Amino acid sequence: MQCVKATRLTNRSSRRRFVARFWALRYASPKTAPLSARLNSGVRSRMNKIVVREVRSDDFSQWLQLWTGYNAFYGRSGTTALPHEITNTTWQRIFDPAEPVHALVAETNGKIVGLAHYLFHRSTIQIQPTCYLQDLFTEPQARGLGIGQKLIFSVYDLAKSAGSPRVYWQTHETNATAMRLYDKIAERSGFIVYRKILDSSET
Repeated sequence: MQCVKATRLTNRSSRRRFVARFWALRYASPKTAPLSARLNSGVRSRMNKIVVREVRSDDFSQWLQLWTGYNAFYGRSGTTALPHEITNTTWQRIFDPAEPVHALVAETNGKIVGLAHYLFHRSTIQIQPTCYLQDLFTEPQARGLGIGQKLIFSVYDLAKSAGSPRVYWQTHETNATAMRLYDKIAERSGFIVYRKILDSSET
């Protein structure tokens, strides 16, 4: 196994790069390796003045607007809105090198108009990490510009850089507009998702 030369980690960016290299060598829970390797080296999606990049800590207010809109789209608003604790924890995890959660945003003229959250996890049927694209959202006024496709393709590239051979995601059966795009750039697996919300009072 290759050895990672010990380096004095003087700031968060250095720590993230160190951890990225470490996990890239080990094929274990990769954190920022693909992001740093691809986006920080200048590889960005630029089309129609839209830039896909890694989210930054000063993006919070704009990210929160999109995150709120995304959750509202799936019925999580008002009395059913996500607790603030979940939103804040998700945001913190994005910047934690020990977490497998990543976030990209699409930006045009200084305004964030789209987001993508993805993560890596283990699989029992392959050695490499699997990439799950959990959240994808584009501001309604910015739809039709190919932003969703740019975000997905960026995730493809970053997953490949992390050594992952597969990216997958889910969508609601009523989301016909999104599925027209997905059918062009991916394939339907044929699997149906089952879930059970566990009540802590159940034994």
